[in-house]
Amino acid sequence: MVTLNKIYTRTGDDGKTALGNGVRVVKHDLRVMAYGTVDETNAFVGMARLHASGDMDKMLERIQNDLFDLGADLCRPDIATDADTEYPPLRMVATQVDRLEAEIDMMNRDIAPLKSFVLPGGGALAAALHVCRTVSRRAERLAVELAFEGDVTPEAVKYLNRLSDWFFVAARFANNNGLDDVLWAPGANR
Repeated sequence: MVTLNKIYTRTGDDGKTALGNGVRVVKHDLRVMAYGTVDETNAFVGMARLHASGDMDKMLERIQNDLFDLGADLCRPDIATDADTEYPPLRMVATQVDRLEAEIDMMNRDIAPLKSFVLPGGGALAAALHVCRTVSRRAERLAVELAFEGDVTPEAVKYLNRLSDWFFVAARFANNNGLDDVLWAPGANR
């Protein structure tokens, strides 16, 4: 359980922060940037939820919780020693990725195939979901870079890859099953 009694600690005034394993790193460390961008994604999901209701809001709430799990996963680089720790860190699992895939399939069932790229927009929820998509894609790029340099669970990268797809399909779903999508017209303004 997390207990936050004091919000400021002054320990980051030197430009460093602590990872989940207690190791202090500079705040522009790739790992910090990766889980910071996951946190940014979560904030944008919160904004998107202002326009969502019903099942869409419930799915987005689950994603917000998953994003906290993902941040907890990314902030602990010591994957090889997970089994040896008294309190194993929280790691992403395949069932979280599977749930995203099932929801993508459900939302995409009645959406017509695309004949052009979609411009971010349409309705307010769809526009907000496109912002979530692009920010989560940035988080994925950082996590992939981090995976090549250090410890990252494969499920963390898979989750981020699937999540941006989820946001794309959810935006189309929110746009009246794609009927209100704004399509790119190549060269239209030449």
